[in-house]
Amino acid sequence: MQIRALDHIVLTVADPEATVAFYERLGLRRETFGEGRLALRFGDQKINLHTAGAEFDPHAGRPVPGSEDFCLLIEGPLDEAERDLRAAGIEVELGPVDRTGATAPLRSLYVRDPDGNLVELSEPLA
Repeated sequence: MQIRALDHIVLTVADPEATVAFYERLGLRRETFGEGRLALRFGDQKINLHTAGAEFDPHAGRPVPGSEDFCLLIEGPLDEAERDLRAAGIEVELGPVDRTGATAPLRSLYVRDPDGNLVELSEPLA
């Protein structure tokens, strides 16, 4: 077996609508699937949402809101993204800072979603 790509991740959230509203401000798109389940789509990937206490089976062993830390690659310059975040009222916790990504060096900003998940927004430098 060889892993080819990441298809989706799952976030356990306290308030799915607040989470959707936050990520829509980052440019992700709401998607409803199955029997009313919510996800956030970007490119060929998505983030599925589980409501805390009503997780879809199977789920993580200890699902709790705010336990994730992940990186999303952005289109365009990071400086422009920072202006957009501030204009949308999203506080930048850290950055811009240089980081190492999976395939290239990155320049990154860090924000938190409504559950406190740490979201790294990165511009690839190579």
